[in-house]
Amino acid sequence: MTIGRSSDNDVSIDSPSLSRKHAKLLTQPTLRVVDLSSANGTKLDGEAIEAGVAVPLPIGRVIELGDVGIVVYRVRSLGESDPAIGEGRIVVNDAMKELYALAAKVAPSELSVLITGETGAGKELVAEYVHTCSKRRGGPFLRLNCSAIAETLVESELFGHEEGAFTGATKSMPGLLECAAGGTVFLDEIGDLPGPAQAKLLRALESKEVRRVGGRTIRKIDVRFVAATHRDLKRAAEAGEFREDLYFRLNGITLAVPPLRDRRDEIESLAKAFVRRFTDPPYPALSDEALSVLRTYDWPGNVRELRNAMERATVLAGDGPIVPKHFPSEVRGEGTTDGSLKSELDAIERQRIVDALAACDGNQTRAAEKLGIARRTLIKRLDQYGIERPRKK
Repeated sequence: MTIGRSSDNDVSIDSPSLSRKHAKLLTQPTLRVVDLSSANGTKLDGEAIEAGVAVPLPIGRVIELGDVGIVVYRVRSLGESDPAIGEGRIVVNDAMKELYALAAKVAPSELSVLITGETGAGKELVAEYVHTCSKRRGGPFLRLNCSAIAETLVESELFGHEEGAFTGATKSMPGLLECAAGGTVFLDEIGDLPGPAQAKLLRALESKEVRRVGGRTIRKIDVRFVAATHRDLKRAAEAGEFREDLYFRLNGITLAVPPLRDRRDEIESLAKAFVRRFTDPPYPALSDEALSVLRTYDWPGNVRELRNAMERATVLAGDGPIVPKHFPSEVRGEGTTDGSLKSELDAIERQRIVDALAACDGNQTRAAEKLGIARRTLIKRLDQYGIERPRKK
């Protein structure tokens, strides 16, 4: 769908900062945003994107079109099927079924939810599920990774700021807690939230009010809090490394996501789902030997590591089948990759990239889509393999 100032767009916004046709949202095979050579540009999470390039758009992230901010989020109607068996969610393991059943039971309440589990285990999917099953499902689901943002910017991101509050604050901006009105705020890696922000967040949780950085006005907020961490917050609180009162306030109920090694019965379904995500029909088959390797490995990086391994395997396998040599050496149980095998795999991947670029007339965005990888990943591969980057004529 197109977004812009003109009335013939799918989404028309009457703002002088937007071009007549400013940007476009693509939904297949994944959600992406494209700037249509607009006058004032398009930003994703504050970073300008290149015109004409389809950039992956995570659900809940803020797109800035000129001076207009837009958040895309999922809405589930009352008649839809159980979203636990949906995009990104594979629920086969008994412990996971119990986890999602508990999440569904808790979701309609206003309890704060704390989701624990190792990095990459799927905590964010559980958070999305809580929101989707809640009375707030028609509102936004906004997220903040507390470990991925500079400490000096955390308070501004959460609570907003007024013009002139700090260097670079050229205009007043609402924070995440204001923007999520009527919806859910997901605070990922809450254990990494700086101390001063912890104190302010506690006050916001208790009073349902915020004050922007550099401001005096008290603003009411209407949000539900879901937080996640890979740390043992109870132990961190006891050790004085995290505010104990904030821990108790966030921990209305705990949902613990088991690591992938404890739900090996889901590995095959997840692996096949990733194959379908990264390739087009006819999908390459997973050999019995490959499945055996996947089931045997302990997956310290959990589902995220499996996803990366399958993305690599689909690139190397081409039309298939996917066999053990297409997986990283650690997944195969080897300390290091044999030199000749690595060279062979690198040569296969390099040739596929060259072929994709040739088939797409040097268009890197289309070539990345054809390979089923992100454009940034493709650019890294071009540098890695010494492939000259095509230049615009």
